[in-house]
Amino acid sequence: MPEKQPNAPVVVAVVPARGGSKGVPAKNLAPVAGIPLVGRAVRACLGAAGVTDVLVSTDDPAIEAAARSFGAGAVRRPAAIAGDTATSESAVLHALDAYEADRGRTADVVLLVQCTSPFLTSREIADAVARITSGAADTAFTAAPSHGFLWKEAEDGATGVNHDKAHRPRRQDREPEYLETGAVYAMDAAGFRTHGHRFFGRTALVVTDPARVLEIDDPHDLARAKALAPLLDEPATPTFADVDAVVLDFDGTQTDDRVHLDAEGREFVSAHRGDGLGIAALRRAGLPVLILSTEQNPVVAARARKLKIPVLHGIDRKDLALKEWCEAESVDPARVLYAGNDVNDLPCFHLVGWPVAVGSAHDSVRAAARAVTVTPGGFGAIREIAAWLLGPELNTPTPLPN
Repeated sequence: MPEKQPNAPVVVAVVPARGGSKGVPAKNLAPVAGIPLVGRAVRACLGAAGVTDVLVSTDDPAIEAAARSFGAGAVRRPAAIAGDTATSESAVLHALDAYEADRGRTADVVLLVQCTSPFLTSREIADAVARITSGAADTAFTAAPSHGFLWKEAEDGATGVNHDKAHRPRRQDREPEYLETGAVYAMDAAGFRTHGHRFFGRTALVVTDPARVLEIDDPHDLARAKALAPLLDEPATPTFADVDAVVLDFDGTQTDDRVHLDAEGREFVSAHRGDGLGIAALRRAGLPVLILSTEQNPVVAARARKLKIPVLHGIDRKDLALKEWCEAESVDPARVLYAGNDVNDLPCFHLVGWPVAVGSAHDSVRAAARAVTVTPGGFGAIREIAAWLLGPELNTPTPLPN
């Protein structure tokens, strides 16, 4: 949780995240760029200046576990306010009551933050908080500027809503209007308790980039979010402190995905010496490294022997094998980096905390990845990953003093 500064306002961010969803099953756990929607919301809140506490309100144990893994607290929502007709305000009020009863202190500002807005930024949350704590407003929300002409149907034909259809001023001659994004709402906590809804008193706009506005209601919205994430997300790569183990696919990740055949049908592949250098450096740094592959060709095992790392190959269910390996090694999957390139890697992507796609990976794999290498598979992508963790010179990190 963010540390509260002396005399600083208590700002509680509440993220409602029910387990049920008709449009997208298990929506709040759906990954975008390798991070579940609830995790993206929590991370945005934790990174926002002024936020002192983050709580996820949920009726689902899996969502609760995910929320806690990303650093949020969790409040179990009772069935009476967990159905389709329950309001977001009821979830926020319940979480606020639970927080104040547990902490013995009163919140000054409460936020409603929606998981379904995957591209909400910490800056936008901080701006919303600042509108309230500065006294400039009682409520604030994110909104995107719009110059669109709105219409509605009537019995005598369509008519303009925000314009006269006989007079069509140019875009630059019109004052912008603002579309509510649904991403974040900030409220004076006492006022919220009094009024019971998110708009009261003086309301301020937090203007956001229209290109980042997307609300996930159905599978098509989720697909768009995954496609847009590489363009809209800030580039992020893991550090040594983020990872406890590295698991590597083989074909297309440590090779260029081509197979060479001789006259007898024997297969040969090409590997990159830089990848071997990177793997050796990871081993020296004490990180467990595993090769996990569906390929049965003995060349996979031969490469693993050369690299002096364990291998599981000829595996039908890579995700099950990875889960069993993590349990045997006492490694938390949330702290595993898995590097892959094709659709058979996606189940493993959904299991680990750091799914990484090599630069030549299939589009669906790149969209599901939390990080993507610049380098293609087979040309030093693993060396690049090692440099993320150890630095460009692949130095073993010096342990911090106890």
